[in-house]
Amino acid sequence: MSFLQHVMSVFHRKNLSSYRRGLLTSIMEGIPATVISNLLGGPILTAYILYLGGASEEVGLVMAIPALANMIQLVAAYYMQRLNNRRLFLIITGITHRLIWVATGFIPFLVAEEYRVTVFIAMFLVSFLSASTAGMFWTSIIADMVPPKVRGRYFGIRNTIHWAIASLSLLIGGQILEHMNERTGFALLYSISAICVVWNAIELWRYPNPLFEKSVESSSARRFLKPLRDASYMKATLFIALFILVQNVAVPLFSYVMLDILKISYLWITVITTVQMVVMMFSYYYWGTLNSRFASRTLLLWTLPIIALSCLLWAGIELLPVIFVLLLVHIALGFGLGGYNLVVFNFVIGDTPKADRPMYIAIFSALTGLTGFLGPMIGGWLYKLIEDSPYWLQSYGIAFFTGMLLLALALTIGPLALRVQRRSN
Repeated sequence: MSFLQHVMSVFHRKNLSSYRRGLLTSIMEGIPATVISNLLGGPILTAYILYLGGASEEVGLVMAIPALANMIQLVAAYYMQRLNNRRLFLIITGITHRLIWVATGFIPFLVAEEYRVTVFIAMFLVSFLSASTAGMFWTSIIADMVPPKVRGRYFGIRNTIHWAIASLSLLIGGQILEHMNERTGFALLYSISAICVVWNAIELWRYPNPLFEKSVESSSARRFLKPLRDASYMKATLFIALFILVQNVAVPLFSYVMLDILKISYLWITVITTVQMVVMMFSYYYWGTLNSRFASRTLLLWTLPIIALSCLLWAGIELLPVIFVLLLVHIALGFGLGGYNLVVFNFVIGDTPKADRPMYIAIFSALTGLTGFLGPMIGGWLYKLIEDSPYWLQSYGIAFFTGMLLLALALTIGPLALRVQRRSN
């Protein structure tokens, strides 16, 4: 079956079984969620923080919050063992996340200028604590919904569709900000997102509620310790957490560098980021196809040097036109992150025992969340530190040195930490 036939087949509703309806619901629910995250997130989020009066440190803090919020999944995993209706809690936390995020659009109208960034950070934190909790319930449900043998292909198709929507959303968002004054432009973006919150809530309600197989461990302490005693899983998790720590020193701040240091226009930033998303869109499908043939750990090893390359390519600014170099950077980043995002998700839900999967996911999310939080904080602090340094260091120096360290990690520690091993579970 061709790529186009695979994509179209997921929208064919006639005579769908409950199993296929669930898979379709997952795709449809993700469309408004993707629109919201791209009209309010990414480079537009950076632009909004700067509009509210923030600087590099505030940008780094906000970019770090989603990762830090993942640590709440330890709490969610603990209480999930006492719940039967995962769908209900997915609906509550998912809607709460998006409602609060959209509500930050009222800040320029209701909050005094000196408090705007502080209020935004507080609301954003609460929003993403809800998002992370929802993510725990969603991952648990979707892992039960999608059979292991089709996960690579299904998530490849699902992510391809969503990143097509993401590319279009970001491009439209950039055009709105480019052709309107910031106050009006952001108001329109938040209004569109508010409509998508309603659509997303309807789709969340349509999710199935599969029977939850709970852990057989007798105590919460034993449930918590089980993934920690899994040497192969923890070795891979700790390495991924370290890689994310280094990666997030530079990658989340790419938009900040383009906006505040290189002075690239909103239009070009959204075009560049859209190119990245288009590359991710197609790469998801092909990484998904590869994932049906190769282990997730093997594919992770292939993606990491590509992410490192996206950082190293920033040095091309010294010799080549800036826009051309930034396009190359984001093409490499899109291809690398497309593969990483897909296979790391399949690693988390595929390399874990079903009954104890929530705690495995929580441990992974907590560790990667902590390092994912520290990375942008360090990056924001570094950019503040080098404000008076030579232009080359501000524009591409941090990204280039980060890329060198990432490449060293991927080629030395990576093969040892991500070695494919047979599991006894």
